[in-house]
Amino acid sequence: MVTLKGEHIYLRALEPEDLEFIHTIENDETIWELSSTVTPYSKFLIKEYLEHSHKDIYEVKQLRLIISDYNDNAIGLIDVFDFDVKNRRAGIGILIHNTKDRVKGHGKEALALLSNYCFTHLDLHQLYCNISETNEASIKLFENQGFNKIGLKKDWNFQNGKYTNEYLYQLINNVH
Repeated sequence: MVTLKGEHIYLRALEPEDLEFIHTIENDETIWELSSTVTPYSKFLIKEYLEHSHKDIYEVKQLRLIISDYNDNAIGLIDVFDFDVKNRRAGIGILIHNTKDRVKGHGKEALALLSNYCFTHLDLHQLYCNISETNEASIKLFENQGFNKIGLKKDWNFQNGKYTNEYLYQLINNVH
């Protein structure tokens, strides 16, 4: 049975009530490097995005879900992007917003839930992610979930006046 509910968290669709949470995340300059963002987002644009977030992954080629605890507090976001039906693969990204929630295993649980969903429900063959070589927490998270480092993109991102390298990780579903 496919479920997006774990022991401590669950994944859910975006709701209009998530406007403030998403606005806070999208405008947090300390994490812009994760999404290659360089400009803030207005509440108007995020509201429009939320109004269209119900569209099918097969149409828009992406899916964003809220990571929520069982007190219904949004604690993060998890994304499927570059959804490629023909080649049965997609990129995946995750963000746990508050540092205090990052050490509770919520990222591990959310990543496991979404990976299972992608392999079981979306019938994907593989998932991939891109991680800065300096992001040790994400490297550990994805490696602990079975993702393998398959490449290094040298001087891939320009941040704070210098180039940084980025790793490419992949998880192949060997069930098929």
